[in-house]
Amino acid sequence: MKGLGVSPGIGIGKAFIIDRGAINIKKKHVTDVEKEIDRLMIALETAKEQLNELYISTIDELGEKEARIFKSHEMMLEDDTFISDVVNRIKAEGVNAEFALNETSNAYIEMFQNIEDEYLRERSEDIKDVMNRVIRLLMGINNNDFSNLKNNSIVVAKDLTPSDTAQLDRTKVAAMITEVGGKTSHAAIIARIMGIPTVVGLNNITDKINAGDTVICDGRTGKVLVNPNAKQLFFYNKKKIREDEINNELRNQIGLPSVTKDGFKVTLSANIGIPNDVDMALDNDAEGIGLFRSEFIFMNREHQPTEDEQFEQYKEVLVKMEGKPVIIRTLDIGGDKCVPYLDMPKEMNPFLGYRAIRLCLGNLQVFRTQLRAILRASVYGNVKIMIPMVSTMKELKDSKKILQQAKDELTREGIKFKDHIEIGVMIETPSAAIISDLLAKEVDFFSIGTNDLIQYTMAVDRLNSKLSYLYSQYHPALLRLIKGIIDNAHKAGIWVGMCGEAAGDPKLIPVFIGMGLDEFSMNSPSILRARYIVRNINKEDMEIIAKSTLDMENALEVEEYLSCLFANENENCLKTCKNRRRQK
Repeated sequence: MKGLGVSPGIGIGKAFIIDRGAINIKKKHVTDVEKEIDRLMIALETAKEQLNELYISTIDELGEKEARIFKSHEMMLEDDTFISDVVNRIKAEGVNAEFALNETSNAYIEMFQNIEDEYLRERSEDIKDVMNRVIRLLMGINNNDFSNLKNNSIVVAKDLTPSDTAQLDRTKVAAMITEVGGKTSHAAIIARIMGIPTVVGLNNITDKINAGDTVICDGRTGKVLVNPNAKQLFFYNKKKIREDEINNELRNQIGLPSVTKDGFKVTLSANIGIPNDVDMALDNDAEGIGLFRSEFIFMNREHQPTEDEQFEQYKEVLVKMEGKPVIIRTLDIGGDKCVPYLDMPKEMNPFLGYRAIRLCLGNLQVFRTQLRAILRASVYGNVKIMIPMVSTMKELKDSKKILQQAKDELTREGIKFKDHIEIGVMIETPSAAIISDLLAKEVDFFSIGTNDLIQYTMAVDRLNSKLSYLYSQYHPALLRLIKGIIDNAHKAGIWVGMCGEAAGDPKLIPVFIGMGLDEFSMNSPSILRARYIVRNINKEDMEIIAKSTLDMENALEVEEYLSCLFANENENCLKTCKNRRRQK
């Protein structure tokens, strides 16, 4: 079986099945509405107490930084808008608290699940975790009990929440396997911090594995073997020893420069969505924030964040980063991300519609307010501004005019800000890639957004499973575009980074080094492995490999070539690929 590996490592042990079962929430009509609201408030307070206890115990187990997720969970239970929505539903419909809470939270969860951005989409799991806690309290259902865990247990479940994961005894858990989840879910993040190999995305896994089965879980490749034979056990035990050695080696990368053997220096940065994410970025020795997704500040609320609210969030990140570069992407709302307080008409093709910079230039007050907040925060660190979804020169020039207007306003008001702030654009449309030589004359840097660039270049919906064969970061068409973007940037004397999923792909990092990419921005847990890769290759050799990929015909050929070339455990394959490279 194969799922998605979200926390690296090999786990071998006996299956421990968690079959929680769905909560059956029935709609009941109540006569005493005030009593029902009191029930809700008591459950909310009890849940906050539980989360505070979990916060304290997690500090002892994992540290304060990792425990902060449960403080953010507490904050959800203090959200006045959300609580008002639940209370109003109880009053208006005369229904029981658990039903009202479930209906209201489902609306929020659905909004997040429809977001294309993986990081933001998986915040729905946090909402679900918190609300299920309150619903269980209202219904008198106990939370999970992990007291029966034995040594070397492979925990198998439909889903594991951040709360579940944090309460596991990591000395007894060899690995975790779930039906749902993703790389950037908080449960996956905690699993990586705890060093527990984890695979997600295996449908009906609790029906396919029985309690006590011997299971092998490969958290890097996503492979899961049930009741393996002696040969498989021998192979994976050997691989586990090697994986453990590599993980220790990766931690030794902290503090080392990200430079190739022949002296090519790159910057390895982190992608974040909220200020709390900075802690994990620094924990993994990020050299900067290559993508601060500012839209998270605008979402899950009824009103636009004020200038001061935005300023405080940007300031917090800049202060924490202590002078390291922080690239704030201006509001990237639209497409899959909507907010109730902006005029966003329903569109037939939202990903090709009124979104990102297009929306901002149509809502100048929103755009100018954000730019003012960023400028005010600039005195606290090394901030850079990045404009998303640019397709034309006019969009860029209009954005720069609005930025200058914001500067002029602050100057007249006597508010301090850094006069020179680097401004860049995300290259994520084919038109921007094609005119990148012109765009480069107007900005200080580029950042290539591979996720959108793939779907627009290949004319494919990346969420359409029937077209998944077209959506690939290995396609030569994409790689050729990227090479052209990098070349045009360097000809104009500006640097170029990348902040899509491809930036953290171990097979593609050497290719982009060969192309001359200056900065890689990725999910924090990928940084140390990326540094290890960078420090163990020569740029000159990678230039030859990069050129080879550009001459290939399809994505599969490129992926197989790179998988073969960088499979350290397969010497014959390595030799074959080297011979093929010479023939090219």
